[in-house]
Amino acid sequence: MAKTLNGTIAVRPGEELDSAKLHQFLKSTISGLSEGELEIRQFGAGHSNLTYALAIGGWEGVLRRPPLGPVAPRAHDMEREFTILSALHPLFPAAPKPYVFSHDTKIVGSPFFVMERRHGVVLDTEFPQGVEPSAELGRRISELMVDQLVELHAIDYKGTALAELAKPEGFMERQVTGWISRYERAKTDDIPEAEELAAWLLAHIPKSPEPAIIHYDFKLNNTMFSEDFSEITGLFDWEMTTVGDPLADLGAAMSYWMEKDDPEALKKGFGKAPVTVTEGFYTRQEFIERYAEKSGRDVSNIDFYVTFASFKLAVICQQIYYRYKKGQTADKRFAQLAPFVEILINHALKTAKKKEAGGNGQ
Repeated sequence: MAKTLNGTIAVRPGEELDSAKLHQFLKSTISGLSEGELEIRQFGAGHSNLTYALAIGGWEGVLRRPPLGPVAPRAHDMEREFTILSALHPLFPAAPKPYVFSHDTKIVGSPFFVMERRHGVVLDTEFPQGVEPSAELGRRISELMVDQLVELHAIDYKGTALAELAKPEGFMERQVTGWISRYERAKTDDIPEAEELAAWLLAHIPKSPEPAIIHYDFKLNNTMFSEDFSEITGLFDWEMTTVGDPLADLGAAMSYWMEKDDPEALKKGFGKAPVTVTEGFYTRQEFIERYAEKSGRDVSNIDFYVTFASFKLAVICQQIYYRYKKGQTADKRFAQLAPFVEILINHALKTAKKKEAGGNGQ
């Protein structure tokens, strides 16, 4: 469902925050806060971290905290995401301004941070009421998405706190082996093709280009547009951001970017197909070609990155499903993820085999 400025839901049962403790914390740490009661709503679209809309009088903010239940080591690191935003916000306008981070688990039950709230439109599976889809609009949104990724990858990270995240040597080797290990730890069902895919990935790791800041969760429903779709006004969910291979970021973006000729099971893995399947939106190949033109990077090995990205997305879904199956979350949306994991693994293996046969895996 499309989200707008007001696109929030009532807080889901079991995911409530302690309003009194949070209100007191905000008053003591954020200057110029309005008088009035604290209103808390929830952004309902995410499958990972919990994100809340806060309002006190005329002031608005967004709170992010990890999901409920046990989480993987180093995953959902709120302090890290806060540090990333603090470094990026002055250099990259789409990154929201962070306000405050807290280690204190007595306030909302976990570490968390609060950042500014941006205004605009976030697209997912539908256009908002009053917006008429067209080929021209689809192309414009596609171009904005590509150009935003190119702009992010062009930032010189060396003079920022992000330089401390830089471990460019062996980045893809660590990524491939790490995500294979994560899959093994979160496995609930036997998918024979997963072993074949893992072996293919380990055997085909390419040499990475010069490192860049990568968002690593770059997709349409993490992006906010102005009401007239003339610009991007916000980019969210920076928890996976690091310094690494920019083509891994492009590949990850393509794992979410569905096109109209994709199999129905792939397009509708999260429910309804995203708007990228409608008229005018770039195909993955067109997205990649514009990225290559705008960035000047060689994308001849992009099939590997797209294959790996589909596997990585499968592992993320598997980790979420594992938490659901183990009773660590009661969110019924996660029950549908098990079959989608198998769909993604088979799609990735198909892409790999097309590359082996000399075809285009896109």
